[in-house]
Amino acid sequence: MENKLVRGINGNKTIKVAAVYAPEVVEEARRIHQTTPTATAALGRTLMAGLMMAAGMKNQKDALTIHIDGDGPLGKILVTGKNDGQIKGYVQNPQADHDLKANGKLDVSGIVGSQGVMTVVMDLGLKEPYVGRVSLLSGEIADDFANYFVQSDQVPSAVALGVLVEKDRTVKTAGGFIVQMMPGVADQEMDQVEEAVKKIGSVTDYFKTGKGPEDLIRDLLEGQDPEILESRPIAYVCDCSKEKVEDSLLSLGHKELEEIQDQDGQAEITCYFCNEAYHFDGEDLDRLIKKSKDLDKE
Repeated sequence: MENKLVRGINGNKTIKVAAVYAPEVVEEARRIHQTTPTATAALGRTLMAGLMMAAGMKNQKDALTIHIDGDGPLGKILVTGKNDGQIKGYVQNPQADHDLKANGKLDVSGIVGSQGVMTVVMDLGLKEPYVGRVSLLSGEIADDFANYFVQSDQVPSAVALGVLVEKDRTVKTAGGFIVQMMPGVADQEMDQVEEAVKKIGSVTDYFKTGKGPEDLIRDLLEGQDPEILESRPIAYVCDCSKEKVEDSLLSLGHKELEEIQDQDGQAEITCYFCNEAYHFDGEDLDRLIKKSKDLDKE
């Protein structure tokens, strides 16, 4: 089944749903960062939430960044993307792990921590980006996003995010959904969704049956005339380049670049999102120092 994100709405336009099926996306993140199973689940859940949130932004240049900073051994989670179906992210300590829960499930909150902060930054092309910040509720990620939508956006929401990892640490399946109640939603409509969520149960078990995200939306909105609004492919993609890294080095200023040249004679910058290493030799640094000085004169 193709990795994709699907958005839908009920007939009364009072409940909107995003659903995502993303095992290849999460597996690519795991491959790049060599995460433990529990870290894979934590990063994967955040990546999928980011995909669904970014899909709701209007303009292609709008950008979303999610920071989760818990008190667990995983450290920070950072995910960023736009509404083009591409996402990227990393965790501070990809080797953090935890014993399984008593029910055999991965203990994501055990490595994320239940104390900390979730920050969502939306750059919508305005003078200042929108910044929403809430305390972590559980560290299980899905609960924390549901809490964010209520506390920061005042939108009652149901969020489910799941990653199933094989014994060899590869990702078997991954998916999730976000259901959001719009103004004017009736109590009966909310009750129907609540029952549908209970009926669906584990989102990874749901996708193991062979059903896709379109089916998930129809099942979540059963009896409410669901309409599929869009379907798009998704992928883990890092858009870093040597040119972008050069811009970052230039932002240091010529004095700091001269210090790097005097001390090391070269520089190597590794991208956090894809682990691509960019090497700058002495000639490169000479060129950047000259360019930095020219920019200072302008």
